[in-house]
Amino acid sequence: MEFLSEYAGFLAKTLTLVVAIIVVLVAIAAIRGRGRRGSGQLQVRKLNDFYRDLRERLEHSILPKEQFKATRKAEAKAAKQEKKASAGKSRVYVLDFDGDIKASATDNLRHEVTALLSMARPEDEVVLRLESGGGMVHSYGLASSQLVRIREAGIPLTVCVDKVAASGGYMMACIGQKILSAPFAILGSIGVVAQLPNVHRLLKKHDIDFEVLTAGEYKRTLTVFGENTERGREKFQQDLETTHALFKDFVARYRPQLDIDAIATGEVWLGMAAQEQRLVDEIKTSDQYLAERAAEAELFHLHFAQKKSLQERVGLAASMALDRFVLTWLSRLNQQRFW
Repeated sequence: MEFLSEYAGFLAKTLTLVVAIIVVLVAIAAIRGRGRRGSGQLQVRKLNDFYRDLRERLEHSILPKEQFKATRKAEAKAAKQEKKASAGKSRVYVLDFDGDIKASATDNLRHEVTALLSMARPEDEVVLRLESGGGMVHSYGLASSQLVRIREAGIPLTVCVDKVAASGGYMMACIGQKILSAPFAILGSIGVVAQLPNVHRLLKKHDIDFEVLTAGEYKRTLTVFGENTERGREKFQQDLETTHALFKDFVARYRPQLDIDAIATGEVWLGMAAQEQRLVDEIKTSDQYLAERAAEAELFHLHFAQKKSLQERVGLAASMALDRFVLTWLSRLNQQRFW
């Protein structure tokens, strides 16, 4: 028993030391990260080189040695001629937006748009590979405003949806002069939803009072803990209807070919059905479209990389994992008829 007692004491001391070291490391990371917060850099990668490397690797593995050498020689000669003529080639700037509930990727998107607008010409093109199931109204409103900057600068904008662009995601997609969709991507959900629990009756059952004090009749319409009134519910519903009307007007402005009242019901459509509803212009994956454009233009992938502290990286990873879990669960719950 004495041995076990000593061993337990040793383990407790060791655990305390490990926890102390972790706390110190996290504190150091926080101090270092504080000075770097908000900084970042623009990363640019030429996608033509990426596609060429794919082809060359396949040729090296499949073609006979002599044929491979001859092919490479011909390609090198063509590349030299192409390099001379590249000055007059159009450019395609490729951006990615992987949206969570808070549209966190907007912080990177705004810098990427600012950078490309400093060089883009009317004969160039911006391609946005978009994936988002929507989220907060104000967050996706700001994200959409970044794409409006491209339209207003007179630069053609193509939006590619391989998986999902729903609700706030479609608010962004509709700004493109051309929307491409994979055959089974999810699009639409032009609607507004808000929900919250109310535990007032539970608190009342246990004789717990909760006071809500406001200055302004509609400062707080619905609450989680207080007693909700019919007048508050009506005002809350009115606010939702107002937001929905603004959403519809926004989509109709950029997609006038839509029968907005028919499709702004909160429903979603898969790619091929979405094309019939004119939510998208063409059924094509982003891979196919970019591979085609690489044959006639210079493709540049832009990504603004933010430097984040250790806590921010851990918190962001946890937040994105939770967002994806919730969206996946809701999608499977609401759209189970598709599967």
